[in-house]
Amino acid sequence: MSRKYCTVLLPTIVSLLITGIVYAGPLDDCKEYIKYGVPGVNGDILCRTGYLIAHDPYCLTPFWTAEYLTSQKASGTLKRKDSFKADPDLQKGHRSELSDYKGSGYDRGHMVPSGDMAWDEQAMQESFYLSNMVPQDPKMNQVIWSNLEGKVREWAKERGELYIYTGPIYDQDQMDTIGDDQVCIPTHIYKIIFDPVKAEAITFIMPNAPLNTSDMPNYIASVRDVEDKTGLDFLSVLNKPVQDVVETKKAPSLWQ
Repeated sequence: MSRKYCTVLLPTIVSLLITGIVYAGPLDDCKEYIKYGVPGVNGDILCRTGYLIAHDPYCLTPFWTAEYLTSQKASGTLKRKDSFKADPDLQKGHRSELSDYKGSGYDRGHMVPSGDMAWDEQAMQESFYLSNMVPQDPKMNQVIWSNLEGKVREWAKERGELYIYTGPIYDQDQMDTIGDDQVCIPTHIYKIIFDPVKAEAITFIMPNAPLNTSDMPNYIASVRDVEDKTGLDFLSVLNKPVQDVVETKKAPSLWQ
């Protein structure tokens, strides 16, 4: 199934003042996830135990997700529990359902990985809300993407703390969908990993298709590349000259 993409964006109920952020509403309990700014203020803003998400009420997927992963969190030992469910904080008709993915040929692809949430039972449970999912090619999700998520946890353990932003990229001229609710299928998925101590970022933009893990370095991009493709604004609280350097510099290889 396919449909034309048209932007249907809901104003968030949160009040923002990016220079010296003022919080109200749903961001008040998620301050740790937006220390370096809010990528965008469209959609349904949902504050979770382990992450913050802006949910797209048109595509029924995230605009973006934000998490703060520390060495301690990345060392969590809770076992994964595949308890996928529709988001209870979104109304039926404005969210994806389990039936949308059934028989679609696509995985329910986590944007915030459950492996990052192994430090807390509630955080783990909330990572399985379908609002945190996109239709993802199984051979991408279970291979290169899973390996990237593992690398990010290792980087968090080594570096101490990371801010991570993940989300979909769509072909805005022609949108393919799955299910009766027409959940949008992204053409690409991005992940931005920012090290606030070293003031450096490594970014990936990967096609939503079967990929070889050995090719992971080929998908390194810049933060600015993601901004250009999504219209979002990452790391906006950084000093402007620092932000420009961090966002335009493309890591030459995987972090060692």
